[in-house]
Amino acid sequence: MTIRLTLAAIALTLAAPAAAAPDRLAETLALPVASGLTGAQDVARFAWIENAAGARNVWVADKGRPARQVTAFAEDDGQQIYDLNLSPDGATLVFVRGGDGEFPDDGLPNTGLATATPKQQLFAMPATGGAAVAIGEGHQPVFSPDGGRIAFVRKGQLWLWQQGGEARKLASVEGGIERLGWSPDGTRLLFVEARSGHSFVALFDVTGQRLTYLDPSLGHSVEPAFSPDGRQVAFIRYVDPPSGAKDDSGPYWSIRITDVASGETRELWAAPQGMGARFAGTRSRNLFWSKDDTLVFPWERSGWLHAYAIDANKGGAPRELTPGAFEVETMLLDRDGRALLYSSNAGDLDRRHIRRTTLASGATTRLSGGTGIESYPAPAGDTIGVIASDATHPAHPALLDAKLTPIGKAPAAQDFVAPNPVIFRAADGVEVHAQLFRAKGPGRHPALIFVHGGPRRQMLLGFHPSGYYSNAYILNQHLAAEGYDVLAVNYRSGTGYGLAFRDAPEIARAGASEYRDVLAAGKWLAAQAHVDPARIGIWGGSWGGYLTALALARDSALFAAGVDFHGVHTMLRPVENNLSPDQQTAARQLQWTSSPMGAIDTWRSPVLLIHGDDDQNVDFSQSLILARELAARRIPYREIAFPNERHGFFRYADWLKSYRATEAFFRTTLIERKPLK
Repeated sequence: MTIRLTLAAIALTLAAPAAAAPDRLAETLALPVASGLTGAQDVARFAWIENAAGARNVWVADKGRPARQVTAFAEDDGQQIYDLNLSPDGATLVFVRGGDGEFPDDGLPNTGLATATPKQQLFAMPATGGAAVAIGEGHQPVFSPDGGRIAFVRKGQLWLWQQGGEARKLASVEGGIERLGWSPDGTRLLFVEARSGHSFVALFDVTGQRLTYLDPSLGHSVEPAFSPDGRQVAFIRYVDPPSGAKDDSGPYWSIRITDVASGETRELWAAPQGMGARFAGTRSRNLFWSKDDTLVFPWERSGWLHAYAIDANKGGAPRELTPGAFEVETMLLDRDGRALLYSSNAGDLDRRHIRRTTLASGATTRLSGGTGIESYPAPAGDTIGVIASDATHPAHPALLDAKLTPIGKAPAAQDFVAPNPVIFRAADGVEVHAQLFRAKGPGRHPALIFVHGGPRRQMLLGFHPSGYYSNAYILNQHLAAEGYDVLAVNYRSGTGYGLAFRDAPEIARAGASEYRDVLAAGKWLAAQAHVDPARIGIWGGSWGGYLTALALARDSALFAAGVDFHGVHTMLRPVENNLSPDQQTAARQLQWTSSPMGAIDTWRSPVLLIHGDDDQNVDFSQSLILARELAARRIPYREIAFPNERHGFFRYADWLKSYRATEAFFRTTLIERKPLK
């Protein structure tokens, strides 16, 4: 009997279908990715947004207690959640669902192909969970200092909501509203009104219903900040250098202070000629007024983007707070308003860590380090949270303590390994940083170049805090596991390596000098013993799509295939009228020769084009134009078009389809080496 049962079991096992192999790409892309971390002012409570396989939800956690999900959205419906904020006491949270956080006042996307009309909806709810109250259409919600009111923006209008009441419109303006904030006493709203080619700083008296513009000018007035007593407003004023002018000619920007009662404005300080004559900001707010009357702002005087301090009353020469050969990416004042918290690549150019610098003394403490990546510090009560990641863990919230403790779950990607840092030089001597994802196994492998977008961006030695580049990191790891050596290139015009690298000569429409780094990367790969030089491909999105197309157009002999996500293919655009007619003609010609279209007659390699037709960053017509030209020259290409999809695809299903198609395309063209039919 025992033998018969065993044989029967064997027969059943043989007859049963084999278990499906795990779909590692789908599983890893579905891992939760955190963003929008915010902290309550008075208590150690954090809130953040988590995207897991396209289902976006809000999570909340108190220090020392388990995290809890307070919303229950379960569909991959393309509905973004953004502008998350906590009341000062941490009791209430507010967020926006729907629309596009990058273009909140534009037409609403419908990436999920919903049958109903898409909405942008502002919600308020208890931070401990419970029913959410729909406030109405709008975005950019900010709590009043006492937490009792929420001001927000709706298509150039200021609105106000108080719990238990209805939202009411306060005012309308001609431009878009940015950097909305309250005065310390809760009687005024301060904001930037962005108009065509210029912007104003505006002050709205909530009680008196009066709108005032502070020292309006012929440039951009940005980054307004109240003094601690609310009697003054500081802001940055800048103009862009005209075409043909050197960036360091200047002066192009200054810090100004307006007395709220009188409206009188004084220039506190102006950037001199030389490095830093043009204004450059971090990825966070860029002007802070501390409790001891110190103004903190970014400046590139040293050739690196750093934080500086200046006395708000006396002015004088600014003090550098963060010296060194590194760049500050984000910064803010801590809870006490007397120290600066910032994320930078100090001591490790290809990662990011957190430091604190006391404004009065300049004393600096390193709060994180090691092989992880820590970004976007968020104070909450007596503690600090960050968005953390590393080679195997996507972005997740963590407490900035001795152990960098994750807040909630932080699942790891299976079988991921840390990429290797690589440094090489372009033909003109520029030093280029990259990350190498090595394929396993002996012999020569096919290889790929990955080029990021932006171009003001930097790929890191681990999961990127940006969801877009977190996905790109996943695909690079996946392609390495499939047998490709992948080199992610941080080409010139990107961030992280100083002013001279970011604003290198002849970049973009002025000559595409960043392509020299991409070409050098391809040649570096071709020279490696583990790479088959006849099977090198390239892929990237946005500006990376542009460089992918440029590589295929100029150097099909080196780059055997490419995948171009929503790339720019013709760089032609109107030039400024300060140039003479002859200069304008020369500028237009340079734009053309900097474009993939300018070299399309030498394009031979197959390409996969992927684009959403509701892209607000790179117009869909850029891919339409290229497809027509490729067809006319019988250059083999494949295409994926996503109806209603935006630039950074809103739906998990669209990312997965794109990445599977990318893998299949490179398998056909680089591994199997089959012609496209």
